[in-house]
Amino acid sequence: MKQEHLDQLFKELQGSFDLKEPEKGHEERFLKKLKGGNSEVTGVVDLTKKKKSWLRPLSVAASLVVLVSIGLSLFDTAPTIDEQVTEISPEVSQTQFYFASLIEEQIRELEKSSSPETQQIIDDTMVQLQRLETNYQKLEQDLVQGGNSKLILSAMVTNFQTRIDLLKDVIDQIENIKTIKKLNDANFTI
Repeated sequence: MKQEHLDQLFKELQGSFDLKEPEKGHEERFLKKLKGGNSEVTGVVDLTKKKKSWLRPLSVAASLVVLVSIGLSLFDTAPTIDEQVTEISPEVSQTQFYFASLIEEQIRELEKSSSPETQQIIDDTMVQLQRLETNYQKLEQDLVQGGNSKLILSAMVTNFQTRIDLLKDVIDQIENIKTIKKLNDANFTI
């Protein structure tokens, strides 16, 4: 099958082959170029030309990607949930900032008082705080989707207050644990 294909190809190309003899001195010129190190004759590829040929299209493509991503970010008009909540109730962002700063301060205090005896209670508290945060995010979505605004806003404030109360209780428990440990240590030294 391959032989038939080749035979047919040669029949089609018959008469179009270059049958002229090379000019005089062709062999000498060829050998001179071969010994001279001409890259076209030796088959050595000039890598700098190849890099330059890819460098330009690659840099153009990278520039286009950067421009498209910047353009998409500028034209992305979908507001975030926080922005939507702020549109519904501007007081929420102020309240959220106030409560979030209080919670963050108490979490730092909690982490400062971490010890091997208190690590389990701190870990459990962080899990509970994460659950409360997840519930808060659901409340935000409910508010954006048009739920009962007053009821949801009240639940959001209650969520923050619950987090603060939880942190205060845990900090008190840690202080009690430290006090008991100090008393036990004092009794053993006698």
